[in-house]
Amino acid sequence: MAMQRPGSAMLAGACALIVLGMSPAFAKDKEPPPTPAQVQQVYDCRAIADTAARLACFDRQVAALQQAEVARDVNFFDRASAQKARRGLFGFTLRDLPFFGGGDDDKEQIQRLETTVAWARRYDYDKIRFEIEDGAVWAQTDQTILPRDPKTGDKVAIYPGVMGSYFAEIGGQKRIRVKRER
Repeated sequence: MAMQRPGSAMLAGACALIVLGMSPAFAKDKEPPPTPAQVQQVYDCRAIADTAARLACFDRQVAALQQAEVARDVNFFDRASAQKARRGLFGFTLRDLPFFGGGDDDKEQIQRLETTVAWARRYDYDKIRFEIEDGAVWAQTDQTILPRDPKTGDKVAIYPGVMGSYFAEIGGQKRIRVKRER
């Protein structure tokens, strides 16, 4: 029979309670963001029974919505624009913003970014820093030494690892761990 140190069962129990207590904090908030007031006012016009009054309400609220857009109080974008923004921000953590990640759009998250190298340089004892064609700069964080320096035009695939890390495969060479700098 294995001997346990005194208090180890209590410590394990306390750790389990802490983890269980924290689990709601890790649960994703699936609530959609609230509808902007200007948009809700347009929606509210549908409830008016009188046709002329409903049309007048729509005209008034759509004009107010257009003014809010011009003043940049409200911004509209479609799914394609959101996907383009996600691609441009790949490598940064933006999970709290429903239009960049989280919510029901999880299935649209970019799982792998395939692009080309704009430039690459060595730094800090054989690590690589490189820019991809959209202007994002990535830097190597592990000690892996690549057999050859990446060149402009080399294909690069960047994909997520665990715990917020990312990997890159440049020019068909072995993968390296990277982080996005800008």
